[in-house]
Amino acid sequence: MLASQRCGAKTRSSKPCRSPAVQGKKRCRMHGGAAGSGAPRGNKNARKHGLYAREAIAQRRQLGELMRQSRKLILEIE
Repeated sequence: MLASQRCGAKTRSSKPCRSPAVQGKKRCRMHGGAAGSGAPRGNKNARKHGLYAREAIAQRRQLGELMRQSRKLILEIE
């Protein structure tokens, strides 16, 4: 028990959780390691804003790259 892997979650006091992780997972039973915890895959009810959706992340990366290229072009022109 003492040698088992510890939960990787942070507590409300910003310290790491010291509970043992569930076997085969990185979190303890209180921080999402229990069977059946979390929303099921494809659950539309759990979606709130889409900020972290794959498409949104890819779009932000593409926009960032376009901004870098624009800045580089402006510096070359001046």
